[in-house]
Amino acid sequence: MALGCWLLGLFLQAQAAPFEDNMAQRTLACTGCHGPQGRSGPDGYYPRLAGKPAGYLYNQLVNLQQGRRNYPLMQSLLAPLDDAYLRTLAEYFAGLQIPYPPPAAQSADKTLLARGQELVSRGDPALQIPACVQCHGSALTGTQPSVPGLLGLPRDYLNAQLGGWQNGQRQAQAPDCMADIAKRLGDADVHALSTWLSSQTVPVVSGAAARKPPLAPGAKEIRCGSAPW
Repeated sequence: MALGCWLLGLFLQAQAAPFEDNMAQRTLACTGCHGPQGRSGPDGYYPRLAGKPAGYLYNQLVNLQQGRRNYPLMQSLLAPLDDAYLRTLAEYFAGLQIPYPPPAAQSADKTLLARGQELVSRGDPALQIPACVQCHGSALTGTQPSVPGLLGLPRDYLNAQLGGWQNGQRQAQAPDCMADIAKRLGDADVHALSTWLSSQTVPVVSGAAARKPPLAPGAKEIRCGSAPW
């Protein structure tokens, strides 16, 4: 029934807008769930696409198409698309620089927020957890060409993705660095990370940084597999 409602919604969108052979029209199948212009779905489950690095978006489309990310609806939508078109989709959404809404109001324990900020900015060497800023950038808006930002995402979505890496529902090409990191996080640290990240305001300049920041003293380089770009 949910699939039928979703398809009906896309049909009504298509009927309401005159046909134009452009990417905005072609991506109605995406924005039906991910929100207008890929701003994110209203329920927080479907993430923002607009403005994310093109390499990251392309990698996720390939991961979904090839089953490393387990979501049958997306697999069905992507199955008939060739590699060139996946790149076109990624580049289109990456080029949509749209302001982020303010974070949702939430109350959280100061100790919990402090732990989340500590993990984000310094990691936890004892648990072999690197700082999030090491890969996702000092502003946490991502790094080119393929590391996404962590701000502007709902807490439930962040929890779901970390849980997906922990239980194998979400995977990337080997070496799957995020799966390794997520499996070292306990439930309390997942909660701390998602709570702190989801409470932060996205900077006005929200684009991904050109490169990763220099390694902090004592930090080790992280090797992550990715689809070719």
